[in-house]
Amino acid sequence: MSQNDAFAIRKYDFDSQLFGEFQNAHYTKDLWPVVYILSDGNTKEAYVGETTDAYARMSSHLKSNIKNKLTAVHLISSDKFNKSATLDIESNLIKYISGDGQYRLINGNIGLANHNYYQKKEVYWDIFKSIWDNLRAEGIAKHPIDYIDNSDLFKYSPYKSLTSEQKSGLLVIMKSLLNNTFRNIIVEGGAGTGKTILAIFLFKLLNTSNEDFNFEEFGSDEAEFIELVFALKQKYPNPKMALVVPMSSFRNTLKKVFKNIKGLNASMVIGPAEIVKDTFDIVVVDESHRLRRRVNLGAYFRAFDVVNEKLNLEKNSTNELDWIIKQSESAIFFYDENQSIKPSDVKKEDFDRLKASPFTKIEYLRSQFRVRGGNDYVQYISRLLSAEIAPQTPVFNSKDYEFLLFESIEDILKEIRLRETENGLSRMVAGYSWPWISKNDKAVHDIKIENTVLQWNSVSIDWVNSENSINEVGCIHTTQGYDLNYTGIIFGNEISYDPEKDEIIILKENYFDTNGKQSITDPNELKDFILNIYKTVMLRGIKGTYVYACDQNLREYFAKHIPMFKKNKEIVFLPEEEVIPFENAVPLYNLKAAAGSFSELQQVTDFKWIALPSAYKASMDLFAFTVVGESMNKVIPNGAICLFRKYTGGSRDGRIVLVEHHDIQDADFGAGYTVKEYRSKKNVESDSWRQLSITLKPLSYEINYKDIVLEDDELSNLNVIGVFECVL
Repeated sequence: MSQNDAFAIRKYDFDSQLFGEFQNAHYTKDLWPVVYILSDGNTKEAYVGETTDAYARMSSHLKSNIKNKLTAVHLISSDKFNKSATLDIESNLIKYISGDGQYRLINGNIGLANHNYYQKKEVYWDIFKSIWDNLRAEGIAKHPIDYIDNSDLFKYSPYKSLTSEQKSGLLVIMKSLLNNTFRNIIVEGGAGTGKTILAIFLFKLLNTSNEDFNFEEFGSDEAEFIELVFALKQKYPNPKMALVVPMSSFRNTLKKVFKNIKGLNASMVIGPAEIVKDTFDIVVVDESHRLRRRVNLGAYFRAFDVVNEKLNLEKNSTNELDWIIKQSESAIFFYDENQSIKPSDVKKEDFDRLKASPFTKIEYLRSQFRVRGGNDYVQYISRLLSAEIAPQTPVFNSKDYEFLLFESIEDILKEIRLRETENGLSRMVAGYSWPWISKNDKAVHDIKIENTVLQWNSVSIDWVNSENSINEVGCIHTTQGYDLNYTGIIFGNEISYDPEKDEIIILKENYFDTNGKQSITDPNELKDFILNIYKTVMLRGIKGTYVYACDQNLREYFAKHIPMFKKNKEIVFLPEEEVIPFENAVPLYNLKAAAGSFSELQQVTDFKWIALPSAYKASMDLFAFTVVGESMNKVIPNGAICLFRKYTGGSRDGRIVLVEHHDIQDADFGAGYTVKEYRSKKNVESDSWRQLSITLKPLSYEINYKDIVLEDDELSNLNVIGVFECVL
């Protein structure tokens, strides 16, 4: 049994003897809300649920031909639980266990809770994080929450709760599949509107048995949805489906996702040419704006012609869109005309003709939910790149989104590397303004800006997640379809600005994507493609987008509309009469934490009140101090004043923390302090005890700094005081 003050986790064998053991637990006797996990260590399958009647629910599961093969149940209970809390914790467990990859869930993917309730963020999120840490210790979970948040398994999980707009879109799709009038469904939506999530959700929905849907959990307001699910199951009891993904890199990523989802498999994700191998009940096409026609195909020309021959289609007048329609009973196209980026993409006119057909249903997704800047940011960059921002329009500014312009290439590189250390998934991306010479010679550099040399992506497949991607520069072909936390974008020499005409201009001679410009005779067509490229990559970053422009005119134009990165930050000390503690100020303590080993013993008593940057709201959890040394210089410069948040529990692994180390014998002289990345490891375990070791890792460009490893008795003198927020 694992427990703390807020909850308890009790493990039972999942068999008929379970009910006798329930006699000792008031949570099972008194109809109290609980969350549970059924699992099997051999098959690595699990099921997550919640109930107010554990007796009845376990009895029902033991009668299930699917669930009764599982061998253990972890019952999670708490005096703090109510129905809303258990629904939320159940939903989070489903999402994070799915994203963790340790177990394959047999849950269906409908009915996940995503609603607000009292103290959801203030209390229950911390309880969930502690539950997760306990499940990691039990072996049910493997990775920390922040790691999972950045994983493709989590980002593209079919267990995500759909937005109201996505649910409406799903209903339209389901009704259209049941309506024999419609052969094709087009779902239009811009980058970040959740098209891929909806596509994968639909796949999981149609490939899950009714038994795993827990229909008893649904309210009367969802009766229509349940009715549609049953009707689809009757029409497609064992649907033959394919997910077509035109871009090979993103296709490989989604294959990995499908491999880890119960009921789905990697073979369901195919390239357009593979459609010739079979006919399908339902074909879903993600990123369908990247389907190709017979133009600028390079080495793919012959393979393209072979498919046309096998399908008895005209060689020069058909495209991959025609292949999909011919090989499917119903086809669903997720489409965004503004993400078409080269001449080989199927023309907008072909999709327009399909839309005009009486056999086509059209649905729209308009809400932006990837980038935290929301639809305001999306519309702003569209006007920015079209040079249509009115003169009196204020510079874009959002407390939820970092949109910054950089004057120095070195500064933007440094900031993206800092964001990578803090958040992960932060990458540099550029327009195709330099030849890819390192493709054949890894010793050379492709890009030279000012005195800085850089290299294009060393791999084409899944570059975003590749080992050295933080030190390289990606392009549209390696990032389209992917989510990032921060995107640093280099506007290359192929794009400029004419101040007299007040318009963006394209310099074709500086654009080196041969297949991206060959055969184009209309300069406006090339301009549209290149602007679509930049719009698309500017919608990759969830938390922020950083911009650098090589062209001086373009940089000056951007400076009128994008907030400028300020390299030098100053600490603002507030006069005593202006201080409202923890409302407009936080304490800056007289603490100097060593970035190398632990500092000399210090007694931390004095402090001054300082104001915070506008991005942060003062609270009693925040405090600041000085970090001294070079062992964290990848993130924290020597002598930097840093903002930390008090550590109150939950996962610490992978976080930069302030650690206090004290000795009882020297307590009168204070404690030693250090700032490091925290890692824990379970070394030895028996029924009665567990030995842990803690590693405090430096993050330095200098190789002489070593890990600090603490074990056994040393751990009792160790306290995690705070978690790193930012350098002030």
